[in-house]
Amino acid sequence: MSISLLLHPLSPHIPPASSPSASAAGNHHRRILSLAETCSDMSQLKQLHAFTLRTTYPDEPATLFLYGKILQLSSSFSNVNYAFRVFDSIENHSSFMWNTLIRACAHDVSRKEEAFLLYRKMLERGESAPDKHTFPFVLKACAYIFGLSEGKQVHCQVVKHGFSGDVYVNNGLIHFYGSCGCLDLARKVFDEMPERSLVSWNSMIDALVRVGEYDSALQLFRKMQRSFEPDGYTMQSVLSACAGLGSLSLGTWSHAFLLRNCDVDVAMDVLIMNSLIDMYCKCGSLRMAGQVFQGMQKRDLASWNAMILGFATHGRAEEALDCFDRMVKEGKNVKPNSVTFVALLIACNHRGLVNKGRQYFDTMVRDYGIEPALEHYGCIIDLVARAGYITEAIDMVMSMPMKPDAVIWRSLLDACSKKGASVELSEEIARNIIGTKEDSQSSNGNCSGAYVLLSRVYASASRWNDVGIVRKLMSDHGIRKEPGCSSIEINGISHEFFAGDTSHPQTKQIYQQLKVIDDRLRSIGYLPDRSQAPLVDATNDGSKEYSLRLHSERLAIAFGLISLPPQTPIRIFKNLRVCSDCHEVTKLISKVFNTEIIVRDRVRFHHFKDGSCSCLDYW
Repeated sequence: MSISLLLHPLSPHIPPASSPSASAAGNHHRRILSLAETCSDMSQLKQLHAFTLRTTYPDEPATLFLYGKILQLSSSFSNVNYAFRVFDSIENHSSFMWNTLIRACAHDVSRKEEAFLLYRKMLERGESAPDKHTFPFVLKACAYIFGLSEGKQVHCQVVKHGFSGDVYVNNGLIHFYGSCGCLDLARKVFDEMPERSLVSWNSMIDALVRVGEYDSALQLFRKMQRSFEPDGYTMQSVLSACAGLGSLSLGTWSHAFLLRNCDVDVAMDVLIMNSLIDMYCKCGSLRMAGQVFQGMQKRDLASWNAMILGFATHGRAEEALDCFDRMVKEGKNVKPNSVTFVALLIACNHRGLVNKGRQYFDTMVRDYGIEPALEHYGCIIDLVARAGYITEAIDMVMSMPMKPDAVIWRSLLDACSKKGASVELSEEIARNIIGTKEDSQSSNGNCSGAYVLLSRVYASASRWNDVGIVRKLMSDHGIRKEPGCSSIEINGISHEFFAGDTSHPQTKQIYQQLKVIDDRLRSIGYLPDRSQAPLVDATNDGSKEYSLRLHSERLAIAFGLISLPPQTPIRIFKNLRVCSDCHEVTKLISKVFNTEIIVRDRVRFHHFKDGSCSCLDYW
């Protein structure tokens, strides 16, 4: 029987003078509670609330329990405003009532700050003390708003009320500190826990992944397996760590683990599948990412965004734009957001599709009402500048509603160095970078990127004296060029190489292979592009050539050739953009040694095969 039939007509109001027996009152409260269990929407809940007000005594403990249940149901139906009205109508609030409303606010994106304010009001009124259920809700809200000061105050209250040993509360603290980037405090809470649950391990692993400590996260994952079986949340963090490290072997193992050990609902969960797409894209296997995407029974916006961005970073601009068109046509209730358009602009940028990029930028604003953020301006400015429209790019910078950051200025300077802009213009742009707060933060206290780009401008203009002056300025100010570093994974083990590295146990064999590569390339007419080593003494061409042949990716490629079976794809991950000379060399190696080479540099993937690159020499 429905609630509406039971409550209509409403039972007569029980006058206060005619107090029913305890047994009758108990039966009546139990009847209302059973009706509450069958409530399915706000309309029924409001009828139940009215029935409770008319037929119960407000001060009875059982009635207060009913009000708590009504409060909980209104929160579960996402009607937080009604929950507040119910809460405000009650004189004496239990901890359960406070917790229910705090939790409702913590789960509502627009009310996160209210969760902490409610908690503070709870302490001020002193009606009931916070318990172990209160703190996790408040900490979750503090984590969302990055309220480090507020969260630390909550931590003090945790200690004051004697909950510093509670697993549930400590899990909330780890998540809070991890979300705020305070890894040392998160680790301290974790290490001092008297006992840990699976959630404790998951929270700590996630905290490590958030700050880019991928190796540490995977080490902790291995320790966790001694005590607990990983679940879907664990594997999401592991997949993110694999993506950050570019570890395809461990990422593939994680995928197999999910299929083998988790039930179908977990293995096919949208969040898990999105993590798999992201991992495969970032590890260089676009084919596997596509298979996961195509096999998804349900997709959300993040699924489409991950696939569009995957195509974009691999230089597959046409597929990225087609994927967007499919999303718009097929994606039910899926509307593109700012992330979608960043991915589309990146796709256009990597293929030089200037007109398409302009169209998407306009569409974003005109058709979807999305206000361009710094990332969007950065993409469109880099796109038009690298295509040679430097004046247009500068006009965009001047008309931006926000202050351009050092990244935007560097992209302009990079375009100047490649498109033969005047030295005077390049110098003016460089002055906007050097010494800025943003550049100092992004370069660990130096402006090496700006100096190196400026030196390339001078080198392109054959102004070698100015190249020397730049080098001296860097030396005088203690600024060092960021060293190139490349890694390659062989049999699940990552090997790292720096430019000119001689620390690897197989250095002798690697350098022998480099000589073989040099001899083979020279036999087909290869000549090095010495302009790509402008910080090497301009008078010493031999030093320039030697510097180029010892770039980190060449060492990694040589190691791959001697370590992997013939024709096995070689996957390289590099921290800097590939220089023109190394790009040409890698194309030739792919042809001469008949092997596919996949290189992920700072901004994109290059797929080298049969003497050509997927970027079509535009990067």
